Amino acid sequence: MRCHGFIAISRCLTAAIATTLACAVALSAAAHDIPPDVKINAFVKPAGKRLELLIRVPLAAMIEVDIPTRGPGYLDLSRADGALRDATKLYLIDNITIYENGAPLPPPHILYARVSLPSDRSFTSYEQARAHVEGPRLSDGLELYWNQQLLDVLLEYPIQSDRSEFAIRLRVDRLGQKVSTALRFLPPDGATRAFELHGDPGLVRLDPRWHQAALRFVVSGFWHILEGTDHLLFLCCLVIPFRRLRPLVIIVTSFTVGHSISLIASAFGFVPDALWFPPLIETLIAVTIIYMALENIVYAALGKLGDDISRRWIIAFAFGLVHGFGFSFALRESLQFAGNHLMTALFGFNLGVEIGQIAVLLVLIPALDLIFRYVIREWLGVIIMSALIAHVAWHWMIERGEQLAKFPFPKIDAAFLASALRGLIAMLILALAVLLANGWLRRWIQAQNGSSAKDLAADPPSKGS
Repeated sequence: MRCHGFIAISRCLTAAIATTLACAVALSAAAHDIPPDVKINAFVKPAGKRLELLIRVPLAAMIEVDIPTRGPGYLDLSRADGALRDATKLYLIDNITIYENGAPLPPPHILYARVSLPSDRSFTSYEQARAHVEGPRLSDGLELYWNQQLLDVLLEYPIQSDRSEFAIRLRVDRLGQKVSTALRFLPPDGATRAFELHGDPGLVRLDPRWHQAALRFVVSGFWHILEGTDHLLFLCCLVIPFRRLRPLVIIVTSFTVGHSISLIASAFGFVPDALWFPPLIETLIAVTIIYMALENIVYAALGKLGDDISRRWIIAFAFGLVHGFGFSFALRESLQFAGNHLMTALFGFNLGVEIGQIAVLLVLIPALDLIFRYVIREWLGVIIMSALIAHVAWHWMIERGEQLAKFPFPKIDAAFLASALRGLIAMLILALAVLLANGWLRRWIQAQNGSSAKDLAADPPSKGS
């Protein structure tokens, strides 16, 4: 009986393993059918009472459509029209929605659906692409493998006016493992707006109004600060020893001014456009966290927590400049959604970052006060927390430093020296501004402390209080 039971169990296990392997092979084969990298080119042009969407997609991305072939897999162009229109409906029309003034447009009319050779370069401009689509078709006798060709489609949507507000939603991430879309919007005023989109970018406003751009970037800045672990750890180190209102306002404001300056400078191109610059900034961000954590540990050990606010605000300002460049890397790709409202987008992003910082502080400060009051003594808690943060940042610094070391040292030429000289002049101007601001701040703090001392002397506390 035991033998029969063991045999039955073995057979069940064997069948289960075979089924699992078969499913894995099937999934692997299906995954290989999906193209690894799909590039889409598209033009959106409203004109009068119609809007044209001219789009080019690789045929290899349309694996669910039965494309007619002949011989060893050559595309049968004489019988391909129906399949091309089916592919257009299934992959493009069903997955692309265009909005006019917030309302989705009705399904478009397919004007053309043509096969093009992969060597064709007509989609460099709208005029060339449209002339190519309207031109003669490829000869039916060509021997072309179907999955190596391109599909060019011209869709026409009815609209109320070419001056309306248009937006587009591209759900094209199913076309490949990695999908990128080069989209160009051609409004009636003649100004082309280019977008570089990846996967499913959500709703893209092709000509946003200022309030739409502002709202989008406020939300972006808010989530960027909440999702950026390195910025959160730096903010934590910055305010752990200073949890009273006045020091917090001064320190956080100086950090805000610092990262705003570098963020605006990056938006207007006043930073090196080199591959080594982003990993350098990421490494320096880790260094700033380590420095702040070590400084907190020293101050806690010496019993000087919260004493030197004039030093802390200067450090917050200087390190804010570094973190601002880090913010700019996240902002750089999304600036394409700002339209003509660059400054509005920058202000909105900064506002979102500040709202995120305030939200973090509203949770962090009461939590720290409770911990230091009921769980652990303040100086010991500051040391432990700062040591843990320094440990995490140290690993970040090593990893990012290794990435930075892969880039060669910049070539010292006239252009590099000119850029370094401009940076030095900017640093000197900022240093002078910090010196003047620090002198004013010291006098203001002394005046406030003197006023408080006079009030205390004029109205001393009673013995019973």
